[in-house]
Amino acid sequence: MKKNNNKTKHSMVSNIFYMLKLMFKISPALVVGEIAEHILKTLPGKLISVIGLKYIIDEVTNGGDVKNVVIGIAAILLILVVSEVGNSIFFELFVHREREKLDLGIQSTLYKKAAQLDLSKYDDPGYYSDFILAVEMSSDNIKYILQNVKYYVGEIISFLTISAVLLTIDPVCLLIVLTSVAIFIPVGRYTGNLMNKRRTEITEKHRKGDYFSRLFYLRDYAGEIRTGGLFGLLDRRFSESADDIVSTQDKYVKKIDKIFFVQETSVQVIGFMLALTLYIGYRTLVTGDMTAGDFVATFNGAVQIGGGVLYLTVYGVRQFTERSGMIEKYRVFMAEQSRVLDGKTAAQSGKPEKITVKNISFSYTGSDEDALNGISFEIEPCEKIALVGYNGAGKTTLTNLLLRLYDVTDGSIEIGGTDIRDVTVESHRARFSAVFQDFQIFGATVGENVALEKDFDEQRVLDALRKAGFTKELPNGVNTVLLREFDDDGLMLSGGEQQKIAIARAFYKDCPYIILDEPSANLDPVSEYELNKAISRECDDRTVVFISHRLSTTRHADRILMLENGRIIESGSHDELMKKDGKYAYMFRLQAEKYEKTSE
Repeated sequence: MKKNNNKTKHSMVSNIFYMLKLMFKISPALVVGEIAEHILKTLPGKLISVIGLKYIIDEVTNGGDVKNVVIGIAAILLILVVSEVGNSIFFELFVHREREKLDLGIQSTLYKKAAQLDLSKYDDPGYYSDFILAVEMSSDNIKYILQNVKYYVGEIISFLTISAVLLTIDPVCLLIVLTSVAIFIPVGRYTGNLMNKRRTEITEKHRKGDYFSRLFYLRDYAGEIRTGGLFGLLDRRFSESADDIVSTQDKYVKKIDKIFFVQETSVQVIGFMLALTLYIGYRTLVTGDMTAGDFVATFNGAVQIGGGVLYLTVYGVRQFTERSGMIEKYRVFMAEQSRVLDGKTAAQSGKPEKITVKNISFSYTGSDEDALNGISFEIEPCEKIALVGYNGAGKTTLTNLLLRLYDVTDGSIEIGGTDIRDVTVESHRARFSAVFQDFQIFGATVGENVALEKDFDEQRVLDALRKAGFTKELPNGVNTVLLREFDDDGLMLSGGEQQKIAIARAFYKDCPYIILDEPSANLDPVSEYELNKAISRECDDRTVVFISHRLSTTRHADRILMLENGRIIESGSHDELMKKDGKYAYMFRLQAEKYEKTSE
C-alpha cells in the first residue's frame, strides 16, 4: 500500500489545537490547571525582577526609610515562597495523577484505533513506521505540547504585563528588543522543520534497529541464536544499523547547531548586550533621564521581554513546528478509514450454510501479481475442507478472505446466498472460530487465553482443553496465569502445549464455521491423530476449513482443494486425488516415503 500523501496536511495551529482539544476532553482540569499554575509561578518572579528591584533600589538610592526596604524585601520573599510551595503541592497532589490519566487515555484511543485497522495496513512498511511513531510519541506529545502551550500562554501574559511597565519607563527599549528578535523569526520555523525531518528519519531507522533488539530478548529466537552461530551476523547487522542512525544524527546536528549558534549570538550579543546596554547606559549616565532603579528595571524588563519574544517567535515556533509534525502523523493515523466496510445487516450465527466462492481474485497492495486468481468453489454445510499446496500457493490468503481480514479484489464470497460484504464485519467474524498459523499466547489466565475474553465459562474451557488434547497439570486450574509478562510465577508452555491452547479456542467458541491454519504443526504424531479424531467427533455439526502441510491429516477431509500459484488445480477426496495421480498424489507419496524411511 502506498503511503497516502494526498491527505490534507493540517497547519501547525490546527494540529496544536487538535491535541489540546483531545487532552482537554480527557482531563480538562489538568490542561487549565497547568496553564494557571505556570502563570502564577513565573509571572510574580518576572515582575519582581522589574518592579520589585526598582522599588528597592530607588528606596536605597533616594535615602528612603529602611523599614520600607525591609518590608519590600520581605514581601518579595513571601511571594516567591508561596509561589514555590503552591507549585510543589499542586504537582504532588494533582499533576502526577492527572498526567497518568491523560497518558493512559490517549494510549487507549490509539489501541482502539489499532484494533480496527485493516490487516493490509501492516503490510505497508511506511504506514507501519508512522503507526509506530504515533504510538511511541503520544506520551511525548502530551508532555511537550502541554508544556509548550503553558509556556506560550505564560510568555504572552508576561510580555503584555512587563511591556506595559516598560513602556511607562522608556518605549525605545522595547523597540530595540523587538527589532533584534524579529529578524530571526523565520529561523525558528526552518529549524523546527529540520528537527521534525530528523525525527522522522531516525524513527524509521530505529524501527529497523529494534528488530535486532527483539531477536536478542525474545525467547522465541534464543535457541537458534545460541546454537546456530547467528550472533556474529546479527551483531554486524545491528552495528550497521547503529552506524546508520549515528550518521543520520550527525547530518542534522551539524546544520541545527550552526543555526542555533548564529541565532543566539546575533540576538544576545548584538541586540541585548550592545544596542540595549549602550542606550540605557547613555540615558542613565549621560542625560540622567533614568534613575538607577529605572536602569535595572529597564534592563531586566527588556531581557524578560526579549526572552519572551524569542520563545514566542523562535523557540516556541520551532518546538511547535517540530511537535506539529508528530501530531500530524497521529491525526492521519486516527483518521485512517477502513477499506473493509460494514454491510447493512447483521449475520445470523446459527447452523452452517453453504459457502459459495465465485471467481475471486486478490492481490496485495504493492504487488504486481495476484495471490489468488479466478478461484471458484462451494462448501456444503458441515463439510470438512482441506487446503493444500506449496508455500505461497494462496491457502492462508484464501482463509483471510473468508474471515474478511481482507476483501476480495474481484468476485464475491457468499454464505447462505448473501455476500459477506453485505453484513457487518463484527457479526460476520463472530460466526467463525479461527486458529492461525502464527497464533499467540497472551499474558493472561488459561481460561482467558481459551475464551479470548475476561468473563468465561470454566466448564466450557475445561471441555475445550480436553478436546484439544491438553493434559498439562494446571496449579490453579483455568485461572493459572500463562507467561511471565505480568506474573513472575506464570506458567511456561512448550510449543505443542501452546498450540493445544490455541486449538481449544476453536472448540470453546460456539460458532458454525471453523478455520484451522496448520493446526498440527507443533504436535507429535499421537497428538495429531487425537486432534483429527476430535475434529471429526466434535465438529460434526460445523463447517471446517483447515490448511495442512501434513497430508496424513488431509486424508480425513471430505474434500481437498490443491492450490498452486493462486489457482485451484485439483479437487476431490483423498482417494479420488490419489487415483488421479496428480500433484496431490505426488506430494502425498513424497511425505509417505519420508515417514517410511524415518521409521526404518
